[in-house]
Amino acid sequence: MSNIKYILGLFEDPDDMMHGIDKLQENKISIYDVYTPMPIHGIENKLGVKRSRLPIVAFICGSIGGLTAFSMIYYMMVTDWPMNIGGKPNFALPDYIPITFEWTVLFCAFGMVAAFFFRNHLFPGRAPRVMEFRATADRFVIAIDAKAGDNAKIDSLLKEAGAIEVKHNDRKYLSYE
Repeated sequence: MSNIKYILGLFEDPDDMMHGIDKLQENKISIYDVYTPMPIHGIENKLGVKRSRLPIVAFICGSIGGLTAFSMIYYMMVTDWPMNIGGKPNFALPDYIPITFEWTVLFCAFGMVAAFFFRNHLFPGRAPRVMEFRATADRFVIAIDAKAGDNAKIDSLLKEAGAIEVKHNDRKYLSYE
């Protein structure tokens, strides 16, 4: 039994990497992940990445913010300490629209930041998860689970596609320490 967990194909050019993805998918080899130093348009569709659920989180957080503001205003101005201001009713809805909007935006922003940090495991004190250090600088990396198929076949497919280096990792992530 081999200790190899991942096979990494390192490419210099994004076009070669995209060609490598095509070759691997033609041979029914599943790709664990792709790491690039810059965004590449269309790669999500090619890899079958699902659409983000961040808009749903934004809607839920914004709704909670709006309901919180609305209920606080109602409690303070109608139940807790009703005041007669210029003969207006205690709860004049148009007066409270701006603060309700601001709370909606505030809760939405903080909720999305919290969801982003939670989803990407960016907690304070946590070491960054890196599979290949050069993926942030000048290399395009395709990571393949070593249990996905024949390792020699995967190596040859990556080399045919233009990989300048094929590495076998025995760990999931590297650390900077």
